[in-house]
Amino acid sequence: MKDAIIVGGGLMGMLTARSLHQAGLKVMIIDQGELGSESTWAGGGIVSPLYPWRYPAAVSQLARYGQQRYPALCETLREETGVDPQWIRSGLLFTEDHEYTAAREWAQTWGYGLQHLTGSAALAACEPQLAEGFQRGLFLPELGQVRNPRIAHALRTSLRLLPLTIAEHYPVTGLETANGRVTGVRLGDEVFHADKVILNTGAWTGLFPQMQAMKVDVRPVLGQMILFRGPRGLLQRIVLSAGRYLIPRQDGRILCGSTLEMRGFDKHTTDAARAELQEAACAIMPALRDLPVTNHWCGLRPGSPNGVPYIDEHPDIAGLYVNAGHYRNGVVLGLASVQLLVDRILGNEPYLDPAPYRLDAVRTPTAEFR
Repeated sequence: MKDAIIVGGGLMGMLTARSLHQAGLKVMIIDQGELGSESTWAGGGIVSPLYPWRYPAAVSQLARYGQQRYPALCETLREETGVDPQWIRSGLLFTEDHEYTAAREWAQTWGYGLQHLTGSAALAACEPQLAEGFQRGLFLPELGQVRNPRIAHALRTSLRLLPLTIAEHYPVTGLETANGRVTGVRLGDEVFHADKVILNTGAWTGLFPQMQAMKVDVRPVLGQMILFRGPRGLLQRIVLSAGRYLIPRQDGRILCGSTLEMRGFDKHTTDAARAELQEAACAIMPALRDLPVTNHWCGLRPGSPNGVPYIDEHPDIAGLYVNAGHYRNGVVLGLASVQLLVDRILGNEPYLDPAPYRLDAVRTPTAEFR
């Protein structure tokens, strides 16, 4: 009998297991694959929404919390495990400024520094590898990144050093309930019992009947990415242009992403997407035409109607919690989402108003989600 069973071993599932263990609970974490091997592994690791001013305030609240705490978390994980998640303050550079007014208001509201770059010389000074022709842009110098496979490795290693139960490659086939509360989870013919069950199940959350009854709208949204191998230091900034981004890694690799594809759980890469991403990357940074593409992969994001995640206890099933629907922002929103849910589980005063994240909160779909 466990105090808590966490279903889903991505970044948020692992952070939840870590936090609940530190609070003294007996914890089990279950994943259908290896911990951290799905969307956590596949993402880009930008510690910011791509166009943060386009999101509701509920997203900015979570993002700011995580941005302030990622450096300390990454250092702690590096010291504990010897695995460096490679948090880097790269800054986020936009190659256009037509949303400057909205960006300025957002930056002033949330306390970010924003530089308005006017003229090609200003953009080139910020990032010399940009293609000629960009004339105006915006730069958020405080923003950073982590390297997804490495933070997944660090968290996975940290959990394996703790006295908690890890079950990998075990798909959960259902939830056990009785008398209006959750009692455990089913793994085939076997049942594991717990007082609390937390669904950190990403794109798969909407498959649970208990979530369907609450109309929890989490859908898989496929994203494809490619990776170039280059010399160290070639690109300095995260660059966002016309919806495509480049992310420089410490070892010189440069990631380009990503597509947005609604095709259910069909998860495979396509030659067309690879060609489109490669062309977009080279249009932003011409030097990439001389560099090899060494990897091409995809992952399933847990899309929600307006990007605001579901972080709540089920109103009709006591002890059943969900933390899902972070769409493209699982990394940047993850720390805050976990803290909000853990506070709820432990009966602590929440650090922010939980109302926008309730299962029954109104979420007006954005155009891309309809």
